[in-house]
Amino acid sequence: MRDQKSQPVVATATVTNTGKRRASEIVQCYINIRGTSTEQPVRNLKGFTRITLDPGQTQTVQFPLGFNELSFYNAKAEQVVEPADYTVYIGGSSTATNATHFETTP
Repeated sequence: MRDQKSQPVVATATVTNTGKRRASEIVQCYINIRGTSTEQPVRNLKGFTRITLDPGQTQTVQFPLGFNELSFYNAKAEQVVEPADYTVYIGGSSTATNATHFETTP
């Protein structure tokens, strides 16, 4: 079901440069969807942004997760969001461990 009026979920992370030099990082957002009618990838890249921070500087990064980011194609080739368990990972690579969970319901 596609609901154009639904507000996106916003995944937020705080990134701090703990080094002694100015540095850039590509902050990446991955999701894992469990409990769907079709098997989903373990982690699927849904957004990324490059930030540059001075030593000790902190920045908040946000990733809106709306229909396009939370949906997948079912066995009938329909783009859907089904009731499911979602895990969102944010970090510098696909092995990020900073995660949170939420569920979608019918």
